[in-house]
Amino acid sequence: MNQVQRPVSRLAVIGLVLAFGAAAALLAGGLGHRAGWWHFTSGLKLAEWGVYGALVALAVSLLAAVLTWPDAARKRGFPMALVGVLATLPVIATAGYWVHAARTYPVINDISTDLDDPPVFWDMPNPTDHPGESFAAKQRAAYPDIVPLTLSAPPQQVFGHARALVRERGWSVVAADEVDRRIEATEKSRLFGFVDEVVLRIAETSDGTRVDMRSRSRLGRSDLGVNAARIRAFLDDLAARSRNP
Repeated sequence: MNQVQRPVSRLAVIGLVLAFGAAAALLAGGLGHRAGWWHFTSGLKLAEWGVYGALVALAVSLLAAVLTWPDAARKRGFPMALVGVLATLPVIATAGYWVHAARTYPVINDISTDLDDPPVFWDMPNPTDHPGESFAAKQRAAYPDIVPLTLSAPPQQVFGHARALVRERGWSVVAADEVDRRIEATEKSRLFGFVDEVVLRIAETSDGTRVDMRSRSRLGRSDLGVNAARIRAFLDDLAARSRNP
């Protein structure tokens, strides 16, 4: 006698479709702006709807998982429901990070190791002026460790190490002036392709070399801590390479 096969849970199917649709919306929002298909505000709105969709998909998939538990279910679909739950997690985790960063970091997007005489962006299309004391005060409070790097190595050697690190990171070099010992470069964010600008100023001192670095975002009021993290990581690597060539 043939056993009647249990039907597939519609909730599991809906949850799975919603989960993959949410992930697609988040990726499309960012990659579409990166490709020039729409303005970044439209991309952010699409990503926002992707997050809402992921939350709904998570709820539907969890309910489907409970209703299709293998030992007591009238319908099939537990593996599908589980995949739906897992597919929502990257989207929700990304949104959670954005919310956490927005609440944690100050609303500034221009960070410099020298707040009295910030390095100037001579070769970038945007205005070169630093936003001033309003930003500087917030930076001092939030990032007291962002200070100039001093090294005993000669400036020309440090300049070479800095240029090599910029290229290894895949940044786009806009200017590399060996006479002024100044490097300007840009880096794009992975998802949306937002452009951040970086300038390095390497100066000779009586004891060796001083390195100042400024990093700013072209778009947005808050950088979610990205620029400070970039300066911190770059100067740490530069210090290690210059002390151990």
